[in-house]
Amino acid sequence: MSLKEILDAQREASAKRIPADKAAIMKGHIAAQRASGVLQQVVGVGQKAPAFTGVSHDGRAISSTELLQRGPLVLSFFRGHW
Repeated sequence: MSLKEILDAQREASAKRIPADKAAIMKGHIAAQRASGVLQQVVGVGQKAPAFTGVSHDGRAISSTELLQRGPLVLSFFRGHW
């Protein structure tokens, strides 16, 4: 199964699972974010992310520069529960 097919199936399942009033709120917020111009500030596919420092699960400062010295770095972003 291709990635497009998987994503299409997930969108279809979400459309059935999310109540219409909640879906309308989400669509409104998505439209507002797009209209704000924030997407022009996002690192695009294939571009290098700027160096950053974050906080680990146990409160320690971690830097992307230090992590990259060990090998490739994968970032994963999780959104909150609706």
